[in-house]
Amino acid sequence: MKYQVFITGDAEQDILDLYDYISSSDSKESADYVYKNIKGNCIGLSDFPSKGHYPPELERIGITEYREIHFKIYRIIYQITGDKVFVHCVYDGRRDLQELLERRLLR
Repeated sequence: MKYQVFITGDAEQDILDLYDYISSSDSKESADYVYKNIKGNCIGLSDFPSKGHYPPELERIGITEYREIHFKIYRIIYQITGDKVFVHCVYDGRRDLQELLERRLLR
């Protein structure tokens, strides 16, 4: 069964912010590579969305409706609802995400 994948406005902005940061701090080629792979991983959720695991920051407080996959150091946080997948956040995994995830996903 194929799932429809939707990237929320917040997640799209996360991806664009990462692109801008990588482009200015490294190179446009690196930014293009990361952008292409993050988007590809998001779209790839249409085939097997349950492959991700629960974000530990949320699982610790009993929230298991969200999952995550990774591309390199980047975390892609998403939710499966019926035959749809909603990508909510894309973050650099070196950041402390507890507060960011709670604020964005629980608002």
